[in-house]
Amino acid sequence: MPSFTARVVASIAAVDPAAWDACANPSGLSEAEAGGERYNPFMSHAFLNALEVSGSVGGRTGWTPAHVLVEDSSGRVVAAAAAYLKSHSMGEYVFDHAWADAYERAGGRYYPKLQVAAPFTPATGRRLLVAADAPEGAGEALIGGLRELRKQTRASSLHVTFPTAEDARRLERAGFLVRHGEQFHFLCDGFASFEDFLAALASRKRKSIKRERREALGADVTIEWITGSSIRPEHWKAFFAFYTDTGSRKWGRPYLTRNFFDRIGASMPERILLVMAKRNGRYIAGAINFIGDDALYGRNWGAIEERPFLHFEVCYYQAIEFALAHGLKRVEAGAQGEHKLARGYRPVVTYSAHEFADAGLARAIADYLKREREAVARTIAHYEGHAPFKRRETENAEAAETSLGDSFDADL
Repeated sequence: MPSFTARVVASIAAVDPAAWDACANPSGLSEAEAGGERYNPFMSHAFLNALEVSGSVGGRTGWTPAHVLVEDSSGRVVAAAAAYLKSHSMGEYVFDHAWADAYERAGGRYYPKLQVAAPFTPATGRRLLVAADAPEGAGEALIGGLRELRKQTRASSLHVTFPTAEDARRLERAGFLVRHGEQFHFLCDGFASFEDFLAALASRKRKSIKRERREALGADVTIEWITGSSIRPEHWKAFFAFYTDTGSRKWGRPYLTRNFFDRIGASMPERILLVMAKRNGRYIAGAINFIGDDALYGRNWGAIEERPFLHFEVCYYQAIEFALAHGLKRVEAGAQGEHKLARGYRPVVTYSAHEFADAGLARAIADYLKREREAVARTIAHYEGHAPFKRRETENAEAAETSLGDSFDADL
């Protein structure tokens, strides 16, 4: 068997970017081999380094970097995990506050815990980062390194959030408890354009989306797609104002610093899409998206003017148009949001994996997760039954209504 060495680094800057990215986003993988995540921007060295250098993680944020590297006998990094010691459960989007409260009421100490994640990012991606040409056993060595780190730091637990289905299966085989959640993703499904997507909807839903788009923009709002070298300091200044306004209203303190946006703008601009709304020469709203090889990931949004349906236009409909125009497979628009269903986003399963030092806590959570997985499956089935797409038995009737419906739309 190959021999491996696991070590911990307290900063992603201590890792050669090319060595990290060869594990995080190995080149040459097919979509199937990569689990639909051939390039995921949130595991890239540039993204993680921007979080640390900008002070968005580290210091007194409650996210202490403790990244695990696995090296082969020659000293080459063949596997890695973005890991953090956490003193709270914020910014993760897989909520374990009830577990923490119950354990501490029983006399236990839940924090620190060890978290493998993309901070502040509820987007699926590879979490067990293994180089494409790594020797057999590198992934298992990585899991072993994470477990050893949990023991050495006396963390109560080890959590891996938003892994791919394949990573979740690997962790389950290793003895982790797997949790299911749900999100809403737009699945491009071979649509060539937004009009193709609209044509697949039931008539009433199609009319509703057209109306929302008209009202969002009116006669005085324009939309810009800004990416790559076209992103300028004034765009970041405007967007950060939107972001901080939303953050201060929703959770009290925005997680990401102004410097973070400057750094990703400098280090990975080709992977960023700003969708900006402008009225009378002034930006009034915007959303930041990250561009993968297979998906568009919507992350943060904000506005300084209230307009009906502008959020849906900037965050959902423009993202669909961009993904279809650039041949992407899906749009991931973040956590939660049943309202996305009516706008063409479909319910999908998300995963997390958990391991606990206390056997009693592990047994209690295993029982809870079994029942929760069943509930999630029922919820997703319910959502699918209310998807806005045409049902086969009504397609002929929909076609017969098309001319009348178009005339009605024109009168609205």
